[in-house]
Amino acid sequence: MKINKIVAVVLALGAFVNSGKAQEPIVMTINGKPITKSEFEAVYRKNNGKEVNNTTKSVNEYVDLFSLFKSKVFEAESMGLDTLTSFKNELAGYRRQLAAPYLTDKNTNENLLTEAYNRMKTEVRASHILVRIDETALPKDTLEGWTRIHIIRNAVLGKLPTASEISNYEKILKNQSEVAKTLRGKDSSLYKAKFNSVRYLAEYYKNATDKFMDIAPKTSDDPSVVDNKGDLNFFSSLDMVYPFETAAFTTKVGDVSPVVRTRFGYHILKIYDKRDSRGEIFVSHIMAKFGKDASEQDKANAKTKIDEIYGKLKGGQNFEDLARQFSDDKQTSDRGGQLQPFKSGKLPKAFEDAAFALKANGDYSEPVMTQYGWHIIKRNERKGVPEFNDVKAELKTRVARDSRSQAGRVALIERVKKENNFKENLANRDEFNKIMDTTYLKATWTAARASKLGNKEIFNLAGRSYTQNEFAKFLETQMTFRSPTDVHEVMKGIYKTWVEESIVNYEDSQLEKKYVDFRNLLREYRDGILLFDLTDQKVWSKAVKDTSGLKDFYEKNKNNYLWADRADVTTYKCLNEKIAKEVRKLLKEGKSEKEITETVNKPSQLNLSVENITYLKGENKNVDDNWKAGVAPKDINDDKEKKIFVINVNKILPKSPKTLAESRGMVTADYQNYLEKEWLSYLKNKYVVQTNKEVLTTIK
Repeated sequence: MKINKIVAVVLALGAFVNSGKAQEPIVMTINGKPITKSEFEAVYRKNNGKEVNNTTKSVNEYVDLFSLFKSKVFEAESMGLDTLTSFKNELAGYRRQLAAPYLTDKNTNENLLTEAYNRMKTEVRASHILVRIDETALPKDTLEGWTRIHIIRNAVLGKLPTASEISNYEKILKNQSEVAKTLRGKDSSLYKAKFNSVRYLAEYYKNATDKFMDIAPKTSDDPSVVDNKGDLNFFSSLDMVYPFETAAFTTKVGDVSPVVRTRFGYHILKIYDKRDSRGEIFVSHIMAKFGKDASEQDKANAKTKIDEIYGKLKGGQNFEDLARQFSDDKQTSDRGGQLQPFKSGKLPKAFEDAAFALKANGDYSEPVMTQYGWHIIKRNERKGVPEFNDVKAELKTRVARDSRSQAGRVALIERVKKENNFKENLANRDEFNKIMDTTYLKATWTAARASKLGNKEIFNLAGRSYTQNEFAKFLETQMTFRSPTDVHEVMKGIYKTWVEESIVNYEDSQLEKKYVDFRNLLREYRDGILLFDLTDQKVWSKAVKDTSGLKDFYEKNKNNYLWADRADVTTYKCLNEKIAKEVRKLLKEGKSEKEITETVNKPSQLNLSVENITYLKGENKNVDDNWKAGVAPKDINDDKEKKIFVINVNKILPKSPKTLAESRGMVTADYQNYLEKEWLSYLKNKYVVQTNKEVLTTIK
């Protein structure tokens, strides 16, 4: 059975070997490769906990597990899996995750907690436009996104792009990695989509009523924009990524935010409303559903049904009973229609507004329509924003997981500066004033212009010199079209970024040396990824892709996959005995299910619902009691749904082998187990393990 990759990583715990120790005892060799006592002992202790049975037997038992684990790692390396770009990229991704806690100040910032809590008291309604940019995008790709979002923002504000700006953007666009690749392949669709979002901005603006929401579907990379015009409904603190949240809370109602960078790309937001938080509400609902492609008749039937239910409610019938009987939301009907508690922005706006408008617990709404159907909503409980001390612990956890925790990066940078004798010569930085001009604002400046400065040191960190030529190259990567401004101030801002990034990168490069736990954990992830990829190749994916092998395995073992006796049953769920009697009459006349439903439900959509299920023997007592083809002689009173059931057993299906399609999941799992046994046998034959019993006896 295929397992989660993180689980595979956990199974690989403790694989790090400290090779720095000379003459360390060798506990075993695997195909001649030595395994040190310290490595084996560390893994043994880690996987068995601190308190272990240090008997010779328990140590020897672990030898087999450990040697098999190392054999798999060696096999993966022999196949070159550790040299693949995909492996290196994945390991690099895990390393970034593991490094994050080491690259920030670990002291909790009370200001962040206070800010998060204060924002919880407010809800913001915003619409956004996204230009998607990968976090690790190349500078030329970032440049394309940055240019596009600024042109769009200017257009939203009424400053439409000039022909020159459009032409300059087109040049940048053609150099963007993905666009350039598709153009080389004679596919211009991506190029046209991006270019047209800028090229026709004047037309979009002219035809727009709401200059933001009407332009958003033509320009945003957010796929949901087609349906919502970028409207995110109301949200509050910790609902969005931190930079996005901050822009929403710091931009005034009616204004468009500055450009915001998040891990998703570049955004601009327009703030439509701010209000006090409505808190959290717990409701139940009764639903008359219609599908996305429902006909007008389907919608009319749903409206008729919800009105009938509403009439019963007004007549004094119990809400929960009606939900169990008639609600089309089968995930909640068994619970009397109860939904999970929710805050603003989680459900359709019409539903939320109706729910939060209810004044008291127990009140219910008139029928409300959403894109999913008609609803009657009952308020169960509503809670306001809790006191700070009541949520402080939860906030700490959430803030620690949130991007706002990167505020600790500032403290880290100051610490690394002090620890590594940071020195800078700002006079050498300011020599760039001689070579920085408006060409930088037009993105035509080149790093080569710094060659005349002499490549002097600008700052020094841990004895490493960072020079003018390096800064010039960094400046070039940060170029973008900019509005007329003081280019020297722009240079100083970019210098600050360069220094900070250089300091964090330096600290990042030292993690393996400074922190044993980090070094060990990274090695554990490395081996875990290798084991996962190897097992996937040899067992999991092979079982799925090897269709002929799977079919052959099934044919040899098909009698292991049998259907028990089954009954194909149609259950007619009738509102009362009168309806049940009418259904029996129509069944006796040989009417079809469709004909019966149309006839019985003509006066009311609540009279009858039909369910078709194939039951195994023992799954349904009512079916078991009528285990033969034909209409069951007696009606069944169902107390749960408060309806009368008429059961028609269409046919009895005898015990028989499942087809491969019907049993594919079980067959695939068994085939994987078979492949794994064969593979493990191969590994044990290939990798010869020789143990040093004298060293094993010294394991403590």
